[in-house]
Formats: sequence, structure tokens, C-alpha cells
Amino acid sequence: MDAQFNPDKQHTLKQAVSISGTGLHTGIMVDMTLRPANPGYGFQFQRIDLAGMPLIKADCDLVTDTSRGTTLEDNGARVSTVEHILAALVGMGVDNCLIEVNGPEIP
Repeated sequence: MDAQFNPDKQHTLKQAVSISGTGLHTGIMVDMTLRPANPGYGFQFQRIDLAGMPLIKADCDLVTDTSRGTTLEDNGARVSTVEHILAALVGMGVDNCLIEVNGPEIP
């Protein structure tokens, strides 16, 4: 870990928050819950609708498509249109968050 890393300077959510909505490109109704996470966790998406509830790290190396939003994929699990929720979290100063979704796209 970087010598400059200071977990005391990182921020997360005070409590979980949930919303539901329709995916812009898929039209599928999706539930999303944002959960607090420990320092150093970063942003990770969890597909709770898939077997094993796989985690997909918000990492530019996992971007597989940018034609209609940003799609992340890891070991066959994918989540699309992640850019808006990530921008909102960063804009609010959040550094660590687990983003649970029960569908293929952020609502």
C-alpha cells in the first residue's frame, strides 16, 4: 500500500440507502442499495441477482463497453451504465461504497 495512504481521510456513507428504477438502455426495473464500506474498499458493484452474488470492482481495466454508457465486467458478471452513480458518489466526496444491484444496469 502507498506510504501516503491515510484511511482517516476516506469517507463512506453513514447508512445504507436504496432506490428502484428502470434501466435507461435495458428497460428493466432494478433495485439498487448503496452500502457503507471500510477504508480502502473503493467502489464495488455486487450483482445480487446472480449465483454467488459476484463483485465487480470499479476499475478502468474492467471496462468492456462504452457505446451506450460504461459497462464493467469481471469473470462473466457485468453491470452497465455505471458512470452516473460513480460520478455522484465522487462528487459527494464518498471514497468507499458497496453498490448492490439486482439487474444488469444501474437504474
